[in-house]
Order: sequence, then structure tokens, then C-alpha cells
Amino acid sequence: MTLRSIFAASLIALTPVALVAPALAQAAPVYTARNSQVAVSGHDPVAYFTDGVPTKGDEAFATTHNGAEYRFASQANLDTFLGDPDRYAPQFGGYCAWAVSQGYTAPGNPDNWAVVDGKLYLNYNTEVQNTWNADRETLIPAARTNWPGLVGEQHAAGHDPSGS
Repeated sequence: MTLRSIFAASLIALTPVALVAPALAQAAPVYTARNSQVAVSGHDPVAYFTDGVPTKGDEAFATTHNGAEYRFASQANLDTFLGDPDRYAPQFGGYCAWAVSQGYTAPGNPDNWAVVDGKLYLNYNTEVQNTWNADRETLIPAARTNWPGLVGEQHAAGHDPSGS
């Protein structure tokens, strides 16, 4: 057997491992985009409570919480967050609240949000958020039950939370 054929056979044998490895990635405690450590896609989590709209944060007003960087629109919002980060950080680490209620994680979108009983929730997209809003009294407790087991477990790789 030539060196070239051994190399080719090794490459063929390892290809499935390379394709499966991303599917086995662990869920981080806070959702951040690939190759980023910035939570809520850089949006200010306090602004959802104070301004009632998604507001981009500024790198000049940033802190780290649960291994992710949170950015704020002002020093006042940063100080508010530092006073009680768990009050302002999105529930379920910023993952989609509906997906967590279904037992898996999906990205949370900072433009699809709601503050319910003083807690910030993000959803994957508008369609998913509409589904979540229609039954959030049931889905929030389900998500709270599922959440501790999802952090550190496998993602549902390639799962589309819209059901399409």
C-alpha cells in the first residue's frame, strides 16, 4: 500500500468524525454568535426594561457575566446591570425561550423579545415568538424545567425551531 493510498483511506475514515463533531458541541450557558463572546448580539439588556426597545450597546460600556460580554448603551445601564445581573440578563442564557420549552437550544434573536413578570425572554424569530406568546403561561414553566439539563448537553444540530 502506498503512502498516498494510506492517506486517502485515513481521510475517508475521518470524514464522518469531522462532520459529526459540530453536532456534538456543548451548549454554552450564554448564547453568543459563532466566533463571538458577545451576548444578546451586542444589545443592551437593561434597555429592554427601561426603554422598551432593543438598543445596541457600546463596547465602552461592557462587562462579563457568565462567560459572555454584555454591552450597554450608557454607564447608567451598565451600573444597573452590575447591581443585579441576573435580573436583567435574558432567561435561558439568551437562547430561544420556545426552543428551551421544547427541550433543545436555538439562537435567541434580540429583535424577538418580551419582558414577562420582570424577566427578559428572547425567541428565534417572529413566527416562533407568536407561538410562544400564545401559550407562554405553559411554556415558561416547561422551559424552566428543561433549562438546567440543556446547558452542557448536545444541541439539536440543524433543528429549525419554526418546525419547517
